[in-house]
Amino acid sequence: MDRITQSVCHDLHDRAAMGLAKYGVTVADSPLSRRQWLQHAYEEALDLAVYLKKALEMEEGL
Repeated sequence: MDRITQSVCHDLHDRAAMGLAKYGVTVADSPLSRRQWLQHAYEEALDLAVYLKKALEMEEGL
């Protein structure tokens, strides 16, 4: 496995541990509905768009 993939795996592991500590349940065992999962994913995608726009502006020196 290359170092980038290893780094992503490490980040996923850390994120899962953080979620378990915060919510007391794994994603696999979460009682959320499909609609709730879609809503969470949508909100995360919106956040990502904002972060990407900010990074692009920083690259452009705006």
